[in-house]
Amino acid sequence: MKRYLLKRISQMAVVFLLVSMFAFAIIYFAPGDPLYMYTSPGKSSFKMSEEQLDLLREDLGLTGNVVHQYVRWAGKTLTGDWGISLNNFLPVRPQILERLPGTIGLMAASLVLSVVLAVPLGLAAGTHKNRWIDNIISGFSYVGISIPSFWFALLLIIVFSLRLGLFPSSGMRSVGVDSVVDVIWHGVLPATVLAVNNMAVFVRYMRSNTINQLEEEYVLTAASKGASKWRILKSHVLKNCLLPIITIVGMNFGTLITGSFIVESVLGWPGLGTLCMSAINNRDYPMIMGIIMLSCTILLIGNFLADMLYGLADPRIKQGNEVRHV
Repeated sequence: MKRYLLKRISQMAVVFLLVSMFAFAIIYFAPGDPLYMYTSPGKSSFKMSEEQLDLLREDLGLTGNVVHQYVRWAGKTLTGDWGISLNNFLPVRPQILERLPGTIGLMAASLVLSVVLAVPLGLAAGTHKNRWIDNIISGFSYVGISIPSFWFALLLIIVFSLRLGLFPSSGMRSVGVDSVVDVIWHGVLPATVLAVNNMAVFVRYMRSNTINQLEEEYVLTAASKGASKWRILKSHVLKNCLLPIITIVGMNFGTLITGSFIVESVLGWPGLGTLCMSAINNRDYPMIMGIIMLSCTILLIGNFLADMLYGLADPRIKQGNEVRHV
């Protein structure tokens, strides 16, 4: 287990380094001067002299060759200095951390919802292979995999917000209301949109794993000893089916992050997604770089936790053996 843990940490370090290079390349190879926002006509009240711009360029690490610039930027990033926003001229890190809980909460809610619904649906489809229950569940899962998240979000807004008035169409809180119930009420639609695609994927894997496990010899042995079908599913099949699902959850963590950006933009959820889209529209390079690095960190941590959970559940990894996932 220790060898496996060290290997995963080293892989995470390499991935983080490569992503940091990519993030830095965005600002280095972008056309035009990154300091254009400080001298644009729309920012006339913040117009700086050439001397001030030179000092700012030095402070942002935009002097010297590409290697020196990258090392200087990476060093500041690791120490918590993520630069100054080119849009509002405020530090980047506090603005990102202020929006982070909204995105984390939305991702966590959608992940829990997708897993809680996918497990029983996948088991039901797998135990009733090629029957009407399996056909209905499989049909809905195919639709969930194929449906675009932005279109589904607009559909839910039209039906449940504009027509039925059950849920708010945007935002995280009602004006003048500060309660957990109000936040949950606002998060129902975005969490549902974000959960549908992942739930559909989990259902397909759960169904396939259930069908395969029901054909194993240990199931036939348990049945021959008089064990009920429910007990076989609960005590044996479910555990073996959940092991691959843990890996799939980790693999789909990136989809959760990118999907949350789209959902937040459509439904006006004040998270990293809306902040990132605003930064892209305003060519706010420091903000974009900070969001990329934080999203990469979230993705790596999510995959790492999934691998650790798999290692705790699989005795082969506990003993330090390699497991190949198909």
